[in-house]
Amino acid sequence: MLNDEPHVSPAVKQRVREAADALDYHPNVFAQALVRRKSNMIGLIYENPSPSYVVELQRGVLERLTGERYKLVVIPIRSVQEHAGEVVGMLRSAALDGVVLAPPASDNPIILNQLKDARILCARIAPTRLLDAAPSNLIDDVAAAREIADYVIGLGHREIAIIRGDPTHASTEARMLGYMQAFSKADIELRLERIEPGLFTFDSGLAAARDIFARGDRPTAILAQNDDMAVGAMMAAREFGLSIPDDVSVVGFDDSEVSRITWPRLTTVRQPVFEMAIAATEMLIAQLEDRDVMARITHPHELLIRESAAPPRSLG
Repeated sequence: MLNDEPHVSPAVKQRVREAADALDYHPNVFAQALVRRKSNMIGLIYENPSPSYVVELQRGVLERLTGERYKLVVIPIRSVQEHAGEVVGMLRSAALDGVVLAPPASDNPIILNQLKDARILCARIAPTRLLDAAPSNLIDDVAAAREIADYVIGLGHREIAIIRGDPTHASTEARMLGYMQAFSKADIELRLERIEPGLFTFDSGLAAARDIFARGDRPTAILAQNDDMAVGAMMAAREFGLSIPDDVSVVGFDDSEVSRITWPRLTTVRQPVFEMAIAATEMLIAQLEDRDVMARITHPHELLIRESAAPPRSLG
């Protein structure tokens, strides 16, 4: 009766509910899962170390689950690359009905193939590869990176350094391609010594920018592949006595919360993570309920011009 069975009369249902309330009874979801072979629980797998990114993911999934019977199980993984073969076993152990995959899990062929073999439904956030493998929500990372690089070049910058993201994330290469396209169009040489590795973390951006500024030929602008690394670069600039944006311009990617509360506020590209998470969750629910599912949604990005970038001093 608590399951809202259609063959039970409304009067009987009401009496059962009243009795359950009086006894403070709560159904055992695991027992129900054994009977129905359905747990009404979905997972969210992520690795991204950016706190702002993770919060937006969870907010989006929970927003779509409001009023639904499904519950969320959050599954953070320290290294998807190292533990890809273990993911499906974890999902089976948790008896999940399906899973939302955030990057880099959303691009991992091992995970995607094993999910398919195990017949575990999934929906993907921000993949850049194998786009037909499962329903996907994404932005055009190449175009977004090209647009923000075009903006920095349009300010007059020619001496530009780059802080790359985590090499296990496919978006790192996609954004790098966008930068390269902008440099090529402007006939600017892409100097390998001005490309520093990062991990999408504040600390990696700080370390990369310290290396950049320690060299004699300081750039006038830094393109960081996410906001956390960009804010790390801004701190490094201050350590070297540099003013932003007078001495060096810094731009990021994502429009995470940190980009809006740092000073100067960070020029960046908005990736609509919250909306992508909502849409991915809808895709998963639609599959679970045997409804039609859109195979792919490309969400718009937006260049957000703030105070961290300006023309180089030589042009001021």
